[in-house]
Amino acid sequence: MEDQNQSCKPCEQGSTIPVSHISPSDEALAELAWAIAHPARVKLVRLLLERSACVCGELVELMPLAQSTVSQHLKILKEAGIVQGEIDGPRVCYCVNIAGLARLKALVAEL
Repeated sequence: MEDQNQSCKPCEQGSTIPVSHISPSDEALAELAWAIAHPARVKLVRLLLERSACVCGELVELMPLAQSTVSQHLKILKEAGIVQGEIDGPRVCYCVNIAGLARLKALVAEL
């Protein structure tokens, strides 16, 4: 039986990947993965995908979080390009940015 505690040769040597070898797609994946890395943000994306139109205030009603917390999560998703928002009077209506979500899926598939 194989020793499960056995280290691989590169790990024993303490090898690291130089920052100069990190590709732009690696950086993009890391940024998108961070944006989706919180369970509340995953839930928000799922809720938005279930709807065919932009969603405004009802997201707060569907989440067990304060309005300010939901807004902060939506801001992170928007900055990453996973969701988009349109100003509708005094509120912002959100929907999934299909291109941004496709980019995330493509980058994950490259792993």
